[in-house]
Amino acid sequence: MKVILNIVLILLVSASGWAQGVLAEKSPFAVTEAVIYVDNGEPELVKTAATLLQQDIERVTDKKIPIVTSIDQVRKNVIVIGTLSESALLKQLVARKKLDDKSIQGTWEASLTQMVKNPMPGVAQALVITGNDRRGAAYGVFELSKQFGVSPWYWWADVPVTKRQELFVKENIKLTDAPKVKYRGIFINDEAPALSGWTKEKFGGFNHQFYEKVFELILRLKGNYIWPAMWGNAFYADDSLNIKAADKFGVVVGTSHHEPLMRAHDEWRRFGSGPWNYESNKEKLQQFWRDGIKRATNEKIVSIGMRGDGDEPMSRETATSLLERIVADQRTIISDVTGKPASETPQLWALYKEVQEYYDKGMRVPDDVTLLLSDDNWGNLRKLPRLSEKPRQGGYGIYYHFDYVGGPRNYKWLNTNPLPRIWEQMHLAWEYNVRNIWIVNVGDIKPMEFPISFFLDYAWNPEKIDADQLTAYTEQWAANQFGTQHAKDIAFLLARYAKYNSRRKPELLDANTYSLATGEWQKITAEYTDLLTKAEAINNQLPANARDAYFQLVLHPIRACANLNNMYYHVALNKDAYQHKWQEANQYADKVKELYANDSLITQQYHQLNNGKWNHMMSQTHIGYTYWQQPNRQKMPTVRYVPSDSVVARTVTPAQSTKRGIALAADQYTKAINTNGIHWKILPDHGRTGSAVTPFPVTASEQKPVGNAPHLAYEIVADRAGEFSINAYFSPTLNLFRDENGLQYAISVDDEVPQIISLNKEDKTSDKGIWNKWAAENIIMKSSKHTIAQPGKHTVKFWMVNPGVVLQKLVLDFGSLEQTYLGPEETSKNSFRQD
Repeated sequence: MKVILNIVLILLVSASGWAQGVLAEKSPFAVTEAVIYVDNGEPELVKTAATLLQQDIERVTDKKIPIVTSIDQVRKNVIVIGTLSESALLKQLVARKKLDDKSIQGTWEASLTQMVKNPMPGVAQALVITGNDRRGAAYGVFELSKQFGVSPWYWWADVPVTKRQELFVKENIKLTDAPKVKYRGIFINDEAPALSGWTKEKFGGFNHQFYEKVFELILRLKGNYIWPAMWGNAFYADDSLNIKAADKFGVVVGTSHHEPLMRAHDEWRRFGSGPWNYESNKEKLQQFWRDGIKRATNEKIVSIGMRGDGDEPMSRETATSLLERIVADQRTIISDVTGKPASETPQLWALYKEVQEYYDKGMRVPDDVTLLLSDDNWGNLRKLPRLSEKPRQGGYGIYYHFDYVGGPRNYKWLNTNPLPRIWEQMHLAWEYNVRNIWIVNVGDIKPMEFPISFFLDYAWNPEKIDADQLTAYTEQWAANQFGTQHAKDIAFLLARYAKYNSRRKPELLDANTYSLATGEWQKITAEYTDLLTKAEAINNQLPANARDAYFQLVLHPIRACANLNNMYYHVALNKDAYQHKWQEANQYADKVKELYANDSLITQQYHQLNNGKWNHMMSQTHIGYTYWQQPNRQKMPTVRYVPSDSVVARTVTPAQSTKRGIALAADQYTKAINTNGIHWKILPDHGRTGSAVTPFPVTASEQKPVGNAPHLAYEIVADRAGEFSINAYFSPTLNLFRDENGLQYAISVDDEVPQIISLNKEDKTSDKGIWNKWAAENIIMKSSKHTIAQPGKHTVKFWMVNPGVVLQKLVLDFGSLEQTYLGPEETSKNSFRQD
């Protein structure tokens, strides 16, 4: 009884939009005493959802209830699953006013779950799960399964199902729900060596057996869209049953940004002839694309346009007129093959990398095509439509990344995507009416389980999750996987390891990342060690059947990253000690060897979980990078030994007094001035070290930094007069509207005229240079010069100019501030310490 009450408590506030739990401690509707009814005429997805519900009930109760297709077979209680358009029974219930369909009628993917008493003679109660369409019905079913205690990750992360003798459903429930973003999906990409090795071993490749597992996961997470794996893979060509699996699960299929008209890139290598060049090989390319549209008879979104061969830019001389002609010819193919106007087939044009430049220079596509905007491959949006732009029939979408292959370095190994940053960037997208497609590159799916859940939950209803609710969301997610007892502590671990990993992607780490001399390296390593101690303590308290899931979702990434940081810390110690010819250099070198070997042992432990179920999944190399591309093999960092006859005695150097400056966390302000309909919002846990602050709403107009305009005031105490610098640390937001000056802020001290500074006018995401530094360090730092006439109290003012600017930290440098990667630790509030 206690367990059931806990589950109800967990699910009272569901991130996906449901506001009421369905379970009761006791009620007349006992699930195992009911049958499931589905009309024979329902789409295959509805029948599939019914079968999965039957299996989920059996997972929980060990009892398999029947599925019937004739209502005459129902004697007491029934779970009715169907769509408004296909179910004769549901139509009867609506006609008899037993079921109110008005709340979902005509609404994309809407669902209604309602208890109906005496729906027909001889039947006491019907738990009706109704969809406006096939996916709406399925989402209603999977929400019920989730509330019964079956995690969407029950298979993909071995999350255990809590056994119960019975499931009771409340008597008077009536729940409606529908998504806010139309298409919500994942892109399986960069899938070698991990996912490709795993699928080959477990399924024989990327075939329908594999995709059925993926499609079920997507639906349980209330997604509806996929870009299939494409590194040497071809969804339609590799297995003729893949397309049938997509229809069985009702998942919308697309192809990536550089794969036009439903043809995988690898198919051109297999079946194409001649160069991938429209000017010289137009006829063969058109036939290639025509065959792709003929074959893709399932529900789809067609990518249009053209990039160079192999996800490369086309030539710099490519004219927008040529690309517009390519699009026009592609739409003619779509129309000819489907026998309908091209506008009736959903299409997207991805403004990815250099393609965005074509758009900025004036290239346009028909209004019914969705413009798929993109991030910079590192989770920072590149472009948003202005609020003043005329709405498009096809709307806008976002292509986002949790994983990437490319500069400044690949990041594929582990999750480095903290929710606060995902929330902040996708909130911008939502508020600027980018609402038709949200798709995220998830690499191998594992180990991105947590951010995938959040991305799809947030896409379902961005208005249900605010920045200050992310901790509660994380605790709820942890509770749904592991129960309530340790949910708060597990949520802390999930959030903290992603925050630590985002400071510097593991693939970018080396001995020089953090400052050894200032103690920064030691502090970073201690933080990871402390996190690992907490994670292992919880592991020891979990029941045995939860430990595989806990290892995958929590313990493994923390253990692996604690080990990795400790290794590079000891490389730094070895380097320093060797330079001084200290004997400790040899101990540090031995420790590096030990930690390097331990990295492989941690991977091996993952691969041996659950009798080797996840073998290959952690085979991504992550040590030994020399440039952006991954090494084929891992290589231990170089260490050096001091010969015994060269050892120099180590001496202790007295600590030197240094000027530390004043460091202020963004949320450490003395006063927030909220005017002109604008208020300052704290983004909890957003950033590399603490929380961040940004002006809201994000759609606010530009402000002039004068008088009582919106600003933050920070009172400080300085012990000297003279010139100093203010270094402002910002989240690496890009020039979203491509303005000449980028996004701007202003800074001033006391009553001086504010200095207006551009955050990102140097933004050249298609080039190397400053962007590489912003992305790699996950920060933009701007500096300004100021002068105070006397020591004592002063006020630093941070002014809003443009929305979208996210402040993490202010550092006042009076001349000899120690240089560290993360910047100095925050000074005690309203004080200035000089040692």
